[in-house]
Amino acid sequence: MDGITVRPETAADISEITRVVDAAFGRDVEGELVKRLRDRGGLAASLVAVKDGAVVSHIGFSHVRTEPAVPGVNLSCLAPVAVQPDLQKQGLGGLLVRAGLEVCREMGAGAVCLVGHADYYPRFGFSRASGYGIACEFEAPDEAWMVIELAPGTLEKLRGTKALFHPVFRELV
Repeated sequence: MDGITVRPETAADISEITRVVDAAFGRDVEGELVKRLRDRGGLAASLVAVKDGAVVSHIGFSHVRTEPAVPGVNLSCLAPVAVQPDLQKQGLGGLLVRAGLEVCREMGAGAVCLVGHADYYPRFGFSRASGYGIACEFEAPDEAWMVIELAPGTLEKLRGTKALFHPVFRELV
């Protein structure tokens, strides 16, 4: 996208990230989620899209544990992705999802899970986690609980596990 730069968040971006996330969701729960994850070391990756020097989009990935634990397998969660309302439906979210998945891959994540729109995330390769026998600790519609494999063989290793999110999610959900 012309004029858009994607990069890791910096301390100077924090207030703009909160503004964008709150505006995108029309409430402050997701912005508070990002803040608490950041404050408690739960963000595995946090990227922003910048246009004309201003943050216009944000994506966060957090660490996820599994029950039972699977040694040597790193699982991350995509949540949330937010685009400034006047720039939605122009590809910014997709740009950040693709960039974020690549960052997760580089950091050694074997897979990324999420609870999201069943019509949106499959275009990036996400599919139903239930097809791999991976449960979600929260109640979520089967079509919304999704996963993507970043390292071959990871999803087979995760079969029969339950994804346990950072405690911040339980505080805010």
